[in-house]
Amino acid sequence: MPILNILLVLIVVGFLLWIINNYIPMDRKIKSIFNLIVVIGVVIWLLKVFGIFDVLSKTTV
Repeated sequence: MPILNILLVLIVVGFLLWIINNYIPMDRKIKSIFNLIVVIGVVIWLLKVFGIFDVLSKTTV
């Protein structure tokens, strides 16, 4: 996946997260949990895009 597509996805996700945080009224705890889930999802997606997640999943301990 080209770097430009990755940056575009990160910008769109960040913008949507900013809109949700600013314009949708939520309790602070729910907003924190939602932000954490989105960040974890984006990190896992980035690990898969760069192939690091596949290497980690194939490693046996």
